[in-house]
Amino acid sequence: MGKNLRNEFPILDQEVHEQPLIYFDNAATSQKPLAVLNKLEEYYKGYNSNVHRGVHSLSARATTEYEEARQKVASFVNASTWKEVVFTRNASEALNLVAYTWGMQNLKPGDEIVLSVLEHHSNLVPWQIVAQKTGAVLKHVGLTEDERIDMEHLRTLVGPRTKLVSLAHISNTLGCVLPVDEVSELAHSHGALLLLDACQSVPHMKIDVQSLGADFIVASGHKMCAPTGIGFLWGRYDLLETLDPWMGGGEMIQDVFLDHSTYADPPARFEAGTPAIGEAIGLGAACDFLTSLGMDNVHHYEQQIGDYLYQELAKVEGVRIFGPKPDAPGGRAALCSFHVDGIHATDLSMILDQKGIAIRSGHHCTQPLHHYLGVNASARASLYIYNSKDEVDAFISNLIEVIEFFKDIEGFE
Repeated sequence: MGKNLRNEFPILDQEVHEQPLIYFDNAATSQKPLAVLNKLEEYYKGYNSNVHRGVHSLSARATTEYEEARQKVASFVNASTWKEVVFTRNASEALNLVAYTWGMQNLKPGDEIVLSVLEHHSNLVPWQIVAQKTGAVLKHVGLTEDERIDMEHLRTLVGPRTKLVSLAHISNTLGCVLPVDEVSELAHSHGALLLLDACQSVPHMKIDVQSLGADFIVASGHKMCAPTGIGFLWGRYDLLETLDPWMGGGEMIQDVFLDHSTYADPPARFEAGTPAIGEAIGLGAACDFLTSLGMDNVHHYEQQIGDYLYQELAKVEGVRIFGPKPDAPGGRAALCSFHVDGIHATDLSMILDQKGIAIRSGHHCTQPLHHYLGVNASARASLYIYNSKDEVDAFISNLIEVIEFFKDIEGFE
């Protein structure tokens, strides 16, 4: 991990503003290894063709590679069958798929959906829209003093009217880790389903959907070394079978007549039109790449470097790190969202960029959470398998310089 992997990621071998690139924006998107880049090139140079619709050699090979990629994703999360993996453009589309199929079919006035204040907008907005259409009620669990999901509060919210609990497995802003086993037991004891936004967990730890306790999970390929434009929904097959189509068109049908149609079984039922073929094949290659590293090894390395980032950042005067400490129950992800007294996150990020350091600034698609925390924006440094302690040291030293720079500006307090 770390320096030993950098040669696998050619984009990292560059300078930004005449400084070596330090890429600390991995919670937004990861970089892509040669194994994925080469697989994409192989597809477009060697067998680019539409899938499922042709018997010629290129189409046959594209179809095989595309469906093998689905098998690889299924294996990566230990799904019981490839039929439980639905390819989508991203996790947002996967969440909308569940909202507009399961939600519209099952929610009635007064039914309750339990979310939280830390959710990504993609796990808030679709449920707001569906609640408005169905008369369902949204409830939001708060946070503990150390900024984790408040399980005691959650227990007061989940009840006989609860139909769905939909929460982030790992917060993209706070880095806190959801106690899925407790949440699953609570939701299921009341007959509710559990959906996990797993965008920040699938790339970073071993996920076994057969033992996880969720009924649906969603994830984005681009956060796990795959191309943009590809993500997936995993759902229990007995649930997927009950869902109506979301979009109509080619591929999702069985037979079409002028006045009605019959539909394919999942997952094809939810994949209307020409899919993102190259991107899906790239996602399969990313699964192979991460599997070759070992997801337990990935998680162990990220825990070490993530703890180091937190410890060093906590030493910097005037910095408030959001989320729990690394030794909190469940630990925390290898990311730190933070606020520096008197300095806007965007200003901080812009100056650090001049030093070759890429971090994220803004609300990270968690505006309600930032309102809850009492800040308009935060800066976020997020790590992945190719980052190193040396890079953390460089980030910290440059951050201190930037803070001192702003302190020297006239009128800064």
